Amino acid sequence: MSDSTPPAAPPEQPPVPPPTPPAADQPSAPPTAEQPTAPPATEEQPYPTYAGMAAEAGIAPQPYGGAPAGGPIGKIRGTGFAILMAIITLGIYGWYYFYSVSKEIKDHSGQGIGGPLALVLAIFIGVVNPFITSSEVGSLYARRGQPAPVSGKTGLWYFPGMFIIVGPFIWFIKTNNALNDYWRSLGATG
Repeated sequence: MSDSTPPAAPPEQPPVPPPTPPAADQPSAPPTAEQPTAPPATEEQPYPTYAGMAAEAGIAPQPYGGAPAGGPIGKIRGTGFAILMAIITLGIYGWYYFYSVSKEIKDHSGQGIGGPLALVLAIFIGVVNPFITSSEVGSLYARRGQPAPVSGKTGLWYFPGMFIIVGPFIWFIKTNNALNDYWRSLGATG
């Protein structure tokens, strides 16, 4: 049989008052480097910016995409020598080239596909590497705020440019020269 009495209601809790802000006459702790103050709002800039706060705290601004490139400098490869080696080795040197260049870019900038993945792509889906390599070389320039001499579109010289026979040579000359110029600008010799 059921009991028809309703369950007892829990006792009511007294309401919690909202926190009160500190009085204006109470001094607050001075800001530290971990807690920079926001610059005052102006009519042109009605809200504080992170860059302004970082500048006041003495923190140097970082370029978009992370820390600036500072890894090891890559090797300068002679364009004619690389083309000759690719012909003599029936394309095997091309695999080595993609591996080495991608590894150097990744080691230098911390970004890119790296050597092992570039080698796998070169062996199994070789037509994508010219697009990726040109894009990564162009990104090296863009991270320094310079105009990129090559981009992913430069890979179009390779494919479908291979149908005019000279297309891959044009792609390689443009991309390898841009990469060599980048390494030279950092002090590489060769």
